[in-house]
Amino acid sequence: MASKVIPWYKKKHVSQVKTDYAYQHTKHVSKQHTESKSSSKSVSQAQAQATEAMAEQAYTIPVFRQRTAEETEEYQRVSKNVGKGLAVIQEELQRMRIATKAQVESLEIQKEVKGMMRKRVDLLEEIPKLPDFLVALRPHTVWEKTPVKLFCTVEGNPRPIVKWYKDGVPVDPLSAPGKYKIENKYGVHSLIVSRCVVSDTAEYSAVATNQHGTATSKAKIIVKSKSPSFVKTLLTSHVLLCKHKRLFFTGPAGAGESCQLGLVPHLTEIHASKLDVSLLDRFPVSFGVEGNSIRLVCTMVVVPDLPNIPPIAQWYRDDKLLKPSKLVEMSVGGGAASLTLPHLAKDDEGLYTLRIFTKDGTAEHSAYLFVSDAAPSAPGAPGAPMSVKAYDVNSDYVLVAWKPPNTVNEAPITGYFVDRCEAGTDTWVQCNDAPVKICKYPVHGLRVGHSYYFRVRAVNSSGISRPSRKSDKVTALDAAESERLQGVPSAPGHVVATRNTKSSVFVQWEAPKHLKHLMGYYIDGRVVGAKEWFACNHKPFKHTRFVVHGLIPGETYVFRVQAVNLFGLSEESQESSPIAVEPALATPSAPFGITMLSSDGSSITVAWKSPKHCGGSKVNAYYIDKRDADTLVWKEVNLNAVTERMCTVENLKEGTFYEFRVTAGNMAGVGLPSAASIPMKCEAWTMEEPGPAYDLSFSEVRSHSLVILWRAPIYTGASAVTGYFVDMAKKGSSEFVTLNQEAVSHRYLQVTGLEEGESYVFRVRAVNAHGVGKPSQLSEPVCAKAIPGTKEIVAGVDEETGDVFLSLEACEICETSKFVWSKNYKPIGDCPRVAVTTKGRTSRLTFTNPDKDDLGKYSVIVTDTDGVSGSHTLTEDALNTMLELSYAIRHPIVPLKHGLNYEVLEKGHVRFWLQAVKLSPSVSYRFIVNDKEVTSGEGQKISHDVATGIIQMTVDHFTRANEGTYTVQIHDGKAKTQSSLVLVGDGPHFSEYLYFTVTEDCTVMLVCKVTKPRNYVANVKKESTLHWYKDDEEIVPDTPPNVMSGSCALPLPLFSRKDHGVYKAVLSDDRGKDTSVFDISGKVFDDIINAIAQIAGASASELVLQCTPEGIRLQCYMNYYTEEMKTVWKHKESKIASSEKMRIGGTAEMAWMQICDPSDKEKGHYTMEISDGVKTHTRTFDLSGQGKNLHLLKSDFFSVSSDRGRVVGGLPDVVTIMEEKSLSLTCTVWGEPTPEVTWFKNEQEVASTEHTRVTFDGGKFASLVINKVTPEDSGKYSINVRNKYGGEFVEITVSVYRHGEKIPEPKLGQPKAAAATPVPPKSPAPPSKTPTPTPSKAQTPAPSMKSPTPASTPISKSPTPTPKSPTPPRSVKSPTPPRFMKSPTPPRK
Repeated sequence: MASKVIPWYKKKHVSQVKTDYAYQHTKHVSKQHTESKSSSKSVSQAQAQATEAMAEQAYTIPVFRQRTAEETEEYQRVSKNVGKGLAVIQEELQRMRIATKAQVESLEIQKEVKGMMRKRVDLLEEIPKLPDFLVALRPHTVWEKTPVKLFCTVEGNPRPIVKWYKDGVPVDPLSAPGKYKIENKYGVHSLIVSRCVVSDTAEYSAVATNQHGTATSKAKIIVKSKSPSFVKTLLTSHVLLCKHKRLFFTGPAGAGESCQLGLVPHLTEIHASKLDVSLLDRFPVSFGVEGNSIRLVCTMVVVPDLPNIPPIAQWYRDDKLLKPSKLVEMSVGGGAASLTLPHLAKDDEGLYTLRIFTKDGTAEHSAYLFVSDAAPSAPGAPGAPMSVKAYDVNSDYVLVAWKPPNTVNEAPITGYFVDRCEAGTDTWVQCNDAPVKICKYPVHGLRVGHSYYFRVRAVNSSGISRPSRKSDKVTALDAAESERLQGVPSAPGHVVATRNTKSSVFVQWEAPKHLKHLMGYYIDGRVVGAKEWFACNHKPFKHTRFVVHGLIPGETYVFRVQAVNLFGLSEESQESSPIAVEPALATPSAPFGITMLSSDGSSITVAWKSPKHCGGSKVNAYYIDKRDADTLVWKEVNLNAVTERMCTVENLKEGTFYEFRVTAGNMAGVGLPSAASIPMKCEAWTMEEPGPAYDLSFSEVRSHSLVILWRAPIYTGASAVTGYFVDMAKKGSSEFVTLNQEAVSHRYLQVTGLEEGESYVFRVRAVNAHGVGKPSQLSEPVCAKAIPGTKEIVAGVDEETGDVFLSLEACEICETSKFVWSKNYKPIGDCPRVAVTTKGRTSRLTFTNPDKDDLGKYSVIVTDTDGVSGSHTLTEDALNTMLELSYAIRHPIVPLKHGLNYEVLEKGHVRFWLQAVKLSPSVSYRFIVNDKEVTSGEGQKISHDVATGIIQMTVDHFTRANEGTYTVQIHDGKAKTQSSLVLVGDGPHFSEYLYFTVTEDCTVMLVCKVTKPRNYVANVKKESTLHWYKDDEEIVPDTPPNVMSGSCALPLPLFSRKDHGVYKAVLSDDRGKDTSVFDISGKVFDDIINAIAQIAGASASELVLQCTPEGIRLQCYMNYYTEEMKTVWKHKESKIASSEKMRIGGTAEMAWMQICDPSDKEKGHYTMEISDGVKTHTRTFDLSGQGKNLHLLKSDFFSVSSDRGRVVGGLPDVVTIMEEKSLSLTCTVWGEPTPEVTWFKNEQEVASTEHTRVTFDGGKFASLVINKVTPEDSGKYSINVRNKYGGEFVEITVSVYRHGEKIPEPKLGQPKAAAATPVPPKSPAPPSKTPTPTPSKAQTPAPSMKSPTPASTPISKSPTPTPKSPTPPRSVKSPTPPRFMKSPTPPRK
């Protein structure tokens, strides 16, 4: 039969939901279609108008309409191609008509085929068919107390009826409620047997019957018995119940199956679970008292253990399912399920069962809870009544009933008092004047619409019992009002929340089962972890789906729904699953802002801006199309995705205009293409100025400031780019203001002085030696307003680990967001100096081993947000404060009230004791006598008292053999300390323990004193030796210590933070030894620095002016200078912080401050202050009265800087050499006075050996010769040339390859040149990172190490090891214990 095809344009339009991108796409296609139709009309109209125009008189073009030569060329080019464009459009329309017709015919044929198939199915369904099992029953073998499920699938026509049999007997679910469950869903028939017992072993059959016949499927179920532990539990419970005269179950112990079924509540529902749960520690039979609380806990092992998906647990009391309430608290998680009864009553007594649903069924445990009466209000008074309930509720009347208490030895109950309490108050009113004899009482006098609670008290001859637990709330209403309440709808069903946008969530739910004139729904939300709910709508919403707006991006919420009708509100629905506020996945919007960056005549480099909407996932692909500006056909430029927002399009024709468009893609797909760019002419750029900068972005946008960042131009012009100018204008204005008067060399700028709420646009112009280049494309308007909830970066110290960190908590975040940290606006990436961790909305940058190299400005940007970012400048003072706190956390000490002391007791006993300020019960300690640990036993007794903090040891018989050094070491948590006491007679020991002094040349001396042998108390002899140690590594001074001189000293020249450590002097001979310990850290270190500062500050010269290539420098010479000294520079009474403009540093001979590129702003009064803790040494310099411009002053003194040490030439950047060859690195150096030369390999100093020979000839020629190089000689070599005016640091990369190997590609090392004098922070060779000059022979000889200890921290940029963290304050002298003149040996009797 022929079918009639209706053209698509005659069909009625079907309404549909217009999503963002689909709707825009539809409008785009419609617009194109309309333009195509209008264009065809305009052709004919244009022809008619042209004919009329030809008939008119000649027209003279007015002056204001005349075109320039360029405009005429463009007009002719466009006019020439109008005809081509019209022809292409007509061909496209014809093609679309043919394709549409073919598609409509195909759809009509498919519709006809479907109709014929449907008729065939209807015919098949009319054919009668006997029942037949497509899937038969399968036999099962299971353990007892687990469920089993039988399934089968039957077909037949008409549909057969299936009945179930057990050993030929019909299965009746009503005969044993909860035991059997029969279902039929989608043609699948099932029989579920809950909690199988051994008697369930049988043959089960399913019989399918219809009018045409019968079919049967059979299967056997075998139930195996478990261990008899459950029976043992039953017997124990039975005995306990008998003792308390309670009737637990009617059958005798050992009644087997009947007892088992009576004890455990029936399984009410089968829960699907994929968790494997095993119960471990189970709650026992428990006993409680009225008014107290009790907690039943069962631990378990869950596999897999998912914190967001705990196992399903149900609690039962006497076969009744419990629900959470104020009187019943439940929790599941953390490997345990618990039930808490916070206020016990006798109603809580019963058999409690925990049922956990597992992958294989259920895991259960049951135990009885006994609740005894609380202490009676009067001796002999009865217990409290139970189970108080209200019946027959009316407007002014209610019937209260209860159960009597159990009486054992008490007097008989004579009656009961009933009390009521109005809801919302705490006042109880007695309802009956005289006790009632029976267990029910009608309460009158209630007020309509008010709610009440009731309780009951029992009375006997001894007094009145405690009140019972109050009843449920009851509202006094008439019959009509009760009927109204019964008309309230039931609670809505399952609530599901899904992602929508970054600040909204789509919530949908199932309608209530009983609508009852439904008016709508109320939706409530709550942040996960919070207690308060908030309303999402304030007017009933009629549909079962709702979009909740105004949520916090990245936060997690749950939702619930209530139904409402004329009679009121329903109960709340179950909460939805938690959902994080994230945008729904969609394709990204179109990129925009395509701009031209460079052209060489055969290619064009273009860049573009990111889509405004990423579609809920990261944009990871861009596709570029091009076309000749004279055509309409687009051609693909790249088949493989481009990840950067820049692309160079090759193989173009010179002189041709091109248009480009870009399409973005993410994990959801490829979005719409961008609008076509303006025509771009492919011609080689030859201008000398640089091209435009690009990719302008913003961070740290606040009410009055922001930071703008950009990328360098692709086309640099005739010379390198030297700087940038940034221009700003208000949105809509063309009046740009240049923000920086001098070009900045870096690619970022902090903009201040903005008006809050105002929008601005920016552009950047690059500068080179030939001038200022093209301005960049205008940025998107940015509003000077912080994102709501913006937080700044916080610097702190971890209280547990002592790590120094920077942290930012993002005010918004999404699933694809990442925290990108930068230092001085350069991404940090993988750097061994820091570690970045992210948890939720917070990212932490932890410093591995913080020191001065980590100073600077740190910033972080949170990607895929609306500009969440922050910055923090880490200063030296702040870092030192945090380092001190870090050390205190990592090395806590146990504070002592009294150090180790002794006292002589009766009978020759001696007691050694000390007292701590506070001790915890977990404290541990040990006594060490003469380097051997002693314990409690025969002859001594060791004990402690946590309350008083005393630790003591009593020695029963103290003799000369017990003399020596006594030490107590204490560990309390992370804190530790020790205290020692020396009891000596005849033996070597110190007369004065270690202390420090500072010489005039600022050398620190550690001094200890001994005495020559002349008395019994303190003596040494020729054989006595003294050894020095630092951190348990022996130090061998150049001059051996002479103990016979009475005093020994260890010099520490050029003292700095590198000298941190624990120093030890050990005096010993064949009679024994004595030890003195001196800890240089914390307060001791500060005291030494202050002592050095006192001498150095007094010797400081006046400030002198020195010119350098970078600018000018103020210098102060002194006996010794170290950066650890408290030195402050000021300009016009304002403290100067080290920065790129004002650099602060020094050498061992002087302190200096460098002013880079000085201007008139830097004129003024300068002050340097050195503090020694008591006095401040001040030196000043007036830079305002020089009488000339600072730039002229710099040029006048520039020649002086030529005297600094530097490498004149001769060194390559990279050396590649075959093994077994000899390598010679030779260069010419210059400096006046003659500079010192030091070679390094991989930042470790190179010593002259047979294999590696270092020479310095004539003060001019420095050489490093390596004989027969090996692959191990590969690495980064550097030379440091330096004198008192400054120096230079040059690097060379050496690669050694084996014979026959391919020559490796060289990797350039970056030469580093220092300023004219050391230590600007950004100077490539700061003094803190260069080797300290070797002291002259006149100085005190420096000690050498027997086995040098490697640096405690990794060396990153400098051959000098990073200093250790400061230590907590200590006293100046070593905490070596006091020594006593004579041994406390008791006198003989």
